Amino acid sequence: MAKLTKKQKEAASKIEKNRLYTLRDASALLKTVASAKFDESVDIAVRLGVDPRKANQMVRGVVTLPHGTGKDTRVLALVTPDKEEEAKAAGADYVGLDEYLQKIKDGWTDVDVIITMPAVMGKLGPLGRVLGPRGLMPNPKTGTVTMDVAKAVTEVKAGKIDFKVDKTGIVHAGIGKVSFEADKIYDNAHEIIQTLIKLKPTAAKGTYIKSIHLSSTMSPAIALDPKAV
Repeated sequence: MAKLTKKQKEAASKIEKNRLYTLRDASALLKTVASAKFDESVDIAVRLGVDPRKANQMVRGVVTLPHGTGKDTRVLALVTPDKEEEAKAAGADYVGLDEYLQKIKDGWTDVDVIITMPAVMGKLGPLGRVLGPRGLMPNPKTGTVTMDVAKAVTEVKAGKIDFKVDKTGIVHAGIGKVSFEADKIYDNAHEIIQTLIKLKPTAAKGTYIKSIHLSSTMSPAIALDPKAV
């Protein structure tokens, strides 16, 4: 096991072992344990009491973070010519269709979100092997396949993210930056937690929110009290 650096030991010492923090306290503590020279991302990991292998227990959704993600989300709008100006005006970084489909086919995936129209999805199907593993395949359930392209681009740029429980039952999401005020970290984390609670599958039995951890890119994880949310 890799040895902890001096900074990592110092950060770990600020977190009380076996203590479950409130979200408010954890949001403030996170800012003190982050020690990297760059603006670290803030991540949340929520373990759910579901079996993702069963379709009726799959948890997936979207949430608009009140204070955004803190990063400039690169958006590709794969649209027909009549929608190009609309997408550009809304702030899409890349706009087009066939030329970008070819670029993706050649291995280009230098974007964070792809937004497209229902009529274009047929052309994206063959690119599933490239886009799927990178989480870039547009999906009507996350609002990235729509006729209202401008609205979709605007929402993503404003901090709308999608999430999906992984095969181990955990939802991971980036919810901001360490440079955010503690209250903004709290607001963003609270928003996604409440969204997850609303999405609880009726088939899920027992404890739904099993554990919650807040961390930054380089910091140790801070355990939250699930009952306090």
